[in-house]
Amino acid sequence: MKKITLLFLILFANINFSFAQKVKPNEKEMQWFADAKLGIFIHWGIYAVNGIDESWSFFNNYISYDDYMKQLSGFTANNYHPDEWAKLIKESGAKYAVLTAKHHDGVALWDAPYSVDVVKKTPAGSDLIAPFVKELRSNKLKVGLYFSLIDWSHPDYPVKTRTEKRYENDSIRWEKFVHDYTGQVEDLVKKYQPDLLWFDGDWEHTAQEWHARELRNRLKELKQGIIINSRLKGYGDYATPEQGIPVNRPKDKYWELCMTINDSWGYQPNDKNYKTANQIIRIFSDVISKGGNLLLDIGPKADGTIPQEQVQVLKELGRWTQKHKEAIYGTRAGLPAGYFYGPSTLSADSTVLYLFLPYKPVKNIVLRGVKNKINRIWVVGNGTKL
Repeated sequence: MKKITLLFLILFANINFSFAQKVKPNEKEMQWFADAKLGIFIHWGIYAVNGIDESWSFFNNYISYDDYMKQLSGFTANNYHPDEWAKLIKESGAKYAVLTAKHHDGVALWDAPYSVDVVKKTPAGSDLIAPFVKELRSNKLKVGLYFSLIDWSHPDYPVKTRTEKRYENDSIRWEKFVHDYTGQVEDLVKKYQPDLLWFDGDWEHTAQEWHARELRNRLKELKQGIIINSRLKGYGDYATPEQGIPVNRPKDKYWELCMTINDSWGYQPNDKNYKTANQIIRIFSDVISKGGNLLLDIGPKADGTIPQEQVQVLKELGRWTQKHKEAIYGTRAGLPAGYFYGPSTLSADSTVLYLFLPYKPVKNIVLRGVKNKINRIWVVGNGTKL
């Protein structure tokens, strides 16, 4: 029993572990990200056709690769309305969105070089990224694109599934893959000029093998001010813990918790375990209290519609963010643990302390160790003085 418990604790501790950053982020470039606080992650791909795990379902041999790829014929996007997506994202209070341009399955949402893509291989038959980028920008939202470094469909990527490899120790084929994947990333940046690139899948190779430093430098040349997450083997600008809130503030100045709205990254009709708006608000408050951002994931259906349960949560979240915006956007991390029993944030000039209460106080609110003179106290959103 002791061994099982110890193993659980080790696994749990590793959930939020991130590679030490090998570069120093540019403070000016990171300012919009630090002020934004909330983003929407969108996992959309052929896996929505059957409502199964994105990429992992064939990698882990739950189904065959061929059966997984049959979903290409059912990916229609015939009810895809990027203007409605962008309006909903803005209504939620998010300041940026990140769309899965290509997941580990290698299926791209644009006419990508060296790749299987929805333009040529699915009934959708068109670039699905361009119209979304246009709508984000028209709504004054920052554009983020997700890109998987690994590509289990590429003929020159060494791994196909957990039990099947194409080759080992073939430097010529590996460099061919590197040429192709970096070409895809450059194509993304040239075509869509994203504000943020969200890499994933760096665990299977070293930074040197990925040519991570060279890729970072190239991307910074192609798009001035572009920021990159940590999953370029440490050559990014900010840390990306996943699903679990860090117990303590991360050492990284800039960080972002990515988290699903239910238990699945992509659309899975059987997953009804949706977090309530109240749960997400509590998590969000805790994240910004520690100086981070929340990237909340949703999963559209294969036809492009967003499930109503997800729409409802985003709208409820939006009502809260709109009412309490002064305590959210442009703030910085609040009080350390022990000073106040709950999340808090500080205004950018450190003259206002915002306390987040997940309950209606009956008597006193305890604040410890703060020596500043208090000028006034009020309720955010309605102005009631206390």
